[in-house]
Amino acid sequence: MTISANLSATPRPNPHDSGSSGTPPRRSFALSGQSVELDPRTHAVRRDLADIRLADRVFAPHYASCVQRIVISATGLREGADAESAVLTDLKTGDVFEVLEFVKGRAWGLAPGAGLVGYVDADTLSWPAA
Repeated sequence: MTISANLSATPRPNPHDSGSSGTPPRRSFALSGQSVELDPRTHAVRRDLADIRLADRVFAPHYASCVQRIVISATGLREGADAESAVLTDLKTGDVFEVLEFVKGRAWGLAPGAGLVGYVDADTLSWPAA
């Protein structure tokens, strides 16, 4: 598979821009070049999903932007979604966790303080105020 970001010098016009918003026109993005192998323990990339910040290096069927949450109850960062999977590290109350996916009470993402990717119980993470 191949991918790379190619931002052209000539921006393409944005069909949704009426010209009065002051927003610069959207630039083009081309997929070309080699996809690189990244360690899924330290880079949020799976066969089905990858962190949008890795789009210039890897091809994935879907990309997600992280949603930053705070650990509100100490928890283990697990290797897999299963509650019995190996604990990679312990996350303390107040640690940041960048969520890329919520599924069945689990959150998958990156613990930037530890530099590791894994799963935590969604209940151990903060939620935005309503």
